[in-house]
Amino acid sequence: MSRDLTIAEVRLTPILVADPPLLNTQGVHQPYTPRLIIEVVTAGGVSGFGETYGDAKYLELAEPFAERLAGRQVNDLNGLFTVADAVAVDAARVENAVDVGGLRGVQTADKLRLSVVSGFEVACLDALGKALELPVHTLLGGKVRDAVEYSAYLFYKYAAHPAGVPSEPEDWGEAVDPAGIVAQARKFTERHGFTSFKLKGGVFPPDEEIAAIRALAEAFPGHPLRLDPNGAWSVPTSLKVAEEVGGILEYLEDPTLGTPGMAEVAGATGVPLATNMCVTTFAEIKEAFTRDAVQVVLSDHHYWGGLRNTQQLAAICRTFGVGVSMHSNTHLGISLAAMTHVAATVPNLHHACDSHYPWQSEDVLTERITFDGGKVTVTDTPGLGIEVDRDRLALLHRRWRDDDGTMRDRDDAAAMRVTQPGWTSPAMPRW
Repeated sequence: MSRDLTIAEVRLTPILVADPPLLNTQGVHQPYTPRLIIEVVTAGGVSGFGETYGDAKYLELAEPFAERLAGRQVNDLNGLFTVADAVAVDAARVENAVDVGGLRGVQTADKLRLSVVSGFEVACLDALGKALELPVHTLLGGKVRDAVEYSAYLFYKYAAHPAGVPSEPEDWGEAVDPAGIVAQARKFTERHGFTSFKLKGGVFPPDEEIAAIRALAEAFPGHPLRLDPNGAWSVPTSLKVAEEVGGILEYLEDPTLGTPGMAEVAGATGVPLATNMCVTTFAEIKEAFTRDAVQVVLSDHHYWGGLRNTQQLAAICRTFGVGVSMHSNTHLGISLAAMTHVAATVPNLHHACDSHYPWQSEDVLTERITFDGGKVTVTDTPGLGIEVDRDRLALLHRRWRDDDGTMRDRDDAAAMRVTQPGWTSPAMPRW
């Protein structure tokens, strides 16, 4: 291999990866979820990998984006945004559409571009690090911690996907009440050593979720707890929940929709509010921060356009005295590695990061990333420090290729209709 950093080829591999029947306010996860694996190959023979959403609207933008990268330098990271701006977005794809899973609000062309750019930026950083024999965290300015803490991501969950629906086996079991949530938390602790817990709420009436939080507090005294109903509650309901369990929560995440509602809740309670819904772009920061609507921003490099934008967001949060952590959606090891590298460089990361990774029984890596005491060790291996299993990647791509189209776009409401015919995503606020 040489250090010729010219991009010679970009390979896009859409895949379908197994997902358990995890519940949220919109519905339930499908048996398989789409992801897009991006490989950037330099003229020097170095490959770098990135990962992002694999739904059709992302793939349709990624394809012309990839075509424009050949001949550019892999270290021209700022140029990725220029390329993205030049790629047209089908207005019909984003008009009145919602994000993957329906939990981020109205989709825009700019948000779509940022989610695509994020995967390419990570792939370029991985290739650049390998070519220069430097880890990605060094390319980002250097690590300030040797391990990154993650939180157990608890979900209400069906025992299995519906009978007759193709799916992969898993052993997490059912969790539809406080006892089930506590049992799930114990499994997370036994398997991965997590010491903080986040419950995805907005599924059952608030009193039932209050009971689950109280059960967790009793089972794990002194451990940080979080509750995230994805904006399913009205302001009065949010205040009621904050009064009931605020004293045992590290923070309450997106209890109600929109910055005005969050500001009203924040002004009437001392419970810190976190968000990955009302602050997902730089343009949304000013209103949220000046109104003191949020006290913790959950970054997500897939939302914000990559690892360097994540660092910029963290710096802004630090300036305004707002906490920062990381949001997660269904993801594989490439994304977890990228999250870990950038998290290692953020001085003001004082909350454990979210991760769906323990829920994913499948990966495209030759060796799964492991949690020790709920933490991932920051590798000093060049690039992201991971190796892709090409046979496994090909297998998951064949699953995508052979799909009849029902799984290529994530749709939690459609998955819910298999068990509850007539289900539609609830009007918000739900309670």
